[in-house]
Amino acid sequence: MSLNHYFLDASYIIALEIRDDQNHQKTTKHWQDLDKKDLKLTTTSYVFDEVVTFLNSRNLHSKAVEVGKRLINSSVVQFIHVDEKVFFDSWDLFQKYNDKSYSLTDCISFTIMRQLNINNALTFDQHFAQAGFQKIP
Repeated sequence: MSLNHYFLDASYIIALEIRDDQNHQKTTKHWQDLDKKDLKLTTTSYVFDEVVTFLNSRNLHSKAVEVGKRLINSSVVQFIHVDEKVFFDSWDLFQKYNDKSYSLTDCISFTIMRQLNINNALTFDQHFAQAGFQKIP
């Protein structure tokens, strides 16, 4: 596992892209300071859906398309399309944690992170820390 390998979550992407997001300045500074040498970001089609749906729901359709294209075409983003095994493993995890407010998308992210041995998540979602991952920034 590369020390410069991160899971890229929707909350980080949204904070980076939306100027009036409460975490925008912090995220922009973090992104600028992040070591880009051998940088590898992993995300899923479910996170992608969250991002473009969020932007589109704020009447930012062109922004949603722009961000979506950048993610899809990025040379540093590994885009995971969730297969049946990951989906059902994540669904089992979702059912197991009835004491948490994890979304199914969170559980899919956790499953992928465990499979790929990714410990660090670029996120503002506390659920990643609850699940035992390093939440950055």
